[in-house]
Amino acid sequence: MIELGVNVDHVATVRQARRTYEPDPVWAAVEAHLGGADGITVHLREDRRHIQDEDVRRLRELTHIRLNLEMAATDEMVKIACAIKPEMAMLVPEGRHEITTEGGLDVLSKEASLKKAVDTLKSAGIVVSVFIDADLKQVEAAARIGASVCEIHTGPYAHAFHEKGRDAESPEVVSQLKCIETAGEAIRGLKMRFNAGHALNYVNVEPVARLPGLRELHIGHAIVSRSVFVGMREAVREMKQLMLQAAR
Repeated sequence: MIELGVNVDHVATVRQARRTYEPDPVWAAVEAHLGGADGITVHLREDRRHIQDEDVRRLRELTHIRLNLEMAATDEMVKIACAIKPEMAMLVPEGRHEITTEGGLDVLSKEASLKKAVDTLKSAGIVVSVFIDADLKQVEAAARIGASVCEIHTGPYAHAFHEKGRDAESPEVVSQLKCIETAGEAIRGLKMRFNAGHALNYVNVEPVARLPGLRELHIGHAIVSRSVFVGMREAVREMKQLMLQAAR
């Protein structure tokens, strides 16, 4: 059954705008769990622009839901992950000047250093995921470094969907969706778990959720945005319902 991981980074973004104590991403995680989330994702960035070290520690200690820690493959982040022990660590590219993650991790050009990080994380009992573009060479490189999960970057699909009038049958959208599906087939063929995420929302999620073998979607901004109007629990429930209906 398809699962939903909810990213609560932007709850922390609102808090950090005032450098105060609310809204609390831990509280948001509990509400997401009650709404049907299967996991919680946070990205502890080098510049600590939203999620803070204390947030990750409290999420680990105070919640009863699977934790996915997005992180750059740096010595600092590997050390933090090994101490916190999230259920999954997802290696992502990171740039100081980007608003959000702008593309997949280039595993192919960094195999040696990434394999070292993967080996360390796995030795600590952490499942390792890599966030990559729908590129078969990157999928193969992910398998070589020992990743257990590949999360395919759905941003190009989501942007095409928006630019083409939300028409799921437009050639550009169909083409992007096919790239994700082909990458998913390769991931599963190499005995890794097929996840996907980035820029998915309530109008574009269903075609992706229908893809064969897709295990989990990670969605944050759209859910946090809707929660402003309907609450986190209801926003998660609505997204999970769309995903399950599509997957059936």
